[in-house]
Amino acid sequence: MKKVALVTGGGRGIGLGICEKLAADGFNLVLSGRSDASKVADSIQTLEKLGAEVLYCSGDVSSADDRAAMLAAIKEKFGRLDVLVNNAGVGAKVRGDLLDAAQENFEWILKINLLGPFALTQAVSKWMIKQKQADSAFGGCIINIGSISATVVSPSRGDYCISKAAVGMMTSLFAARLGEHAIPVYEIRPGIIKTDMTAGVTDKYDNLISNTELLVEKRWGFPEDIGRLAAAMARGDIPYATGQAIYVDGGLTLTRL
Repeated sequence: MKKVALVTGGGRGIGLGICEKLAADGFNLVLSGRSDASKVADSIQTLEKLGAEVLYCSGDVSSADDRAAMLAAIKEKFGRLDVLVNNAGVGAKVRGDLLDAAQENFEWILKINLLGPFALTQAVSKWMIKQKQADSAFGGCIINIGSISATVVSPSRGDYCISKAAVGMMTSLFAARLGEHAIPVYEIRPGIIKTDMTAGVTDKYDNLISNTELLVEKRWGFPEDIGRLAAAMARGDIPYATGQAIYVDGGLTLTRL
């Protein structure tokens, strides 16, 4: 029986890059997002051509009702869940002086980038534990998509940085809690990745990549770069490393003289 992976925000960008690699590895897929299914029809078709059976769940990861409905739909269709990829997230609504950051923007971003993934991971962890108890061969895995912004300071978007730093601690906490059940928890911290979310700063980063020493590997990152690592984690190819955060950033965060 094929394994099943849930990738939040899986219809585009990094999420789709992850889904493509998982589909190629023989996973069936559940994609979630706030868009109507018609908006991700092309993505679903691409994944189906790779051999995956795909379920799309429209909803907001920060909504308790939407999370419950999504997990109920997965149980009804597949009856199992082997991998959770917490990928869905949002950038800062407004960039500006940290001293003027609005509380409502802070609350909005934390609800989506942290509270939603935390609560979803709680629910999925309990389900994975039950699957493990029923079948000792069950190989569950949880992957959080963080950001270099967990450690690289951007004062103009402090709310985003704080949300991603908190995801790092969330990874550590769940790794420690789920260790007794042999369910690894990993984090991937992407750097500058070419997606629709970075479309507005393409010229800025084209210049920085080409004309400065910002990166060791002087190119944009792509969703498939993240997808390859996530697929290796999901396959179980990175054992004995639960709780680790791996940077995929072209060397941006290397300490250099």
